[in-house]
Amino acid sequence: MNEILKSLYARKSVRVFTEEDISEEEKQDILCAALQAPSAGCQLLYTILDITDQKKKERLSELCDHQLFMAKAKLMLVFCADCRKWLSFYKEAGLKPRRPGPGDLLLAVEDALIAAQNAVTAAESLGIGSCYIGDVMENAEEVKKLLQLPRYVYPACLLVFGRPTGQQKERKKPERFRVSDIVCQNSYRDKSSQEIRRMFSGKTDAKEYDEWMEAFWNRKYESDFSGEMNRSMEVYLNDFLGDRGPADGESLS
Repeated sequence: MNEILKSLYARKSVRVFTEEDISEEEKQDILCAALQAPSAGCQLLYTILDITDQKKKERLSELCDHQLFMAKAKLMLVFCADCRKWLSFYKEAGLKPRRPGPGDLLLAVEDALIAAQNAVTAAESLGIGSCYIGDVMENAEEVKKLLQLPRYVYPACLLVFGRPTGQQKERKKPERFRVSDIVCQNSYRDKSSQEIRRMFSGKTDAKEYDEWMEAFWNRKYESDFSGEMNRSMEVYLNDFLGDRGPADGESLS
């Protein structure tokens, strides 16, 4: 196994950091690696926010389901799907671009997440831990206000970085499913009851499958934060796709 593969297998989410800083050179290495990611038409349909204001870090940690460890991160980056900046590029050329649609948004989210994963991989190679914060999708109105996000810009993901403590280095990485559990050949296929139970065999903390799955269902799928993420996304999409006046008094038509 080569060094890149070893790094991918070793990488796990880190939520406890040492006090050691991330140097400016290391930050630039991570950011430059992000920009090397594949991108639709090489448009780089994202904007990265480097959150250095400690009060904003603390506020984001509260808005993201009260994950207070976030505020202690040595580096915090928000990868925004940006369907706005190319509108200004087109307008600069005297063109009249259409309003972005759902396809534009999904393409920009893809670009942002691919870039984010490049940043994660680069950080791992430098001995710097990272953690994705999916809860940045919660409290859309407050996050938008805090980060001063204009219309057609969506916070696709948030990453925190820092050097892992000894305990975090030693902590076992959650076991992944088998390739055969995830990969379908040529077309999608639902799993049978037997296949589902085999898939989770040994992964339910010695509990029966039904008991474990109900607890997981309540903790994740039916959780308050899941409901809030869906509500926030609906609010954002209504604004993004709605045929209303342009945001912030700026004409983007």
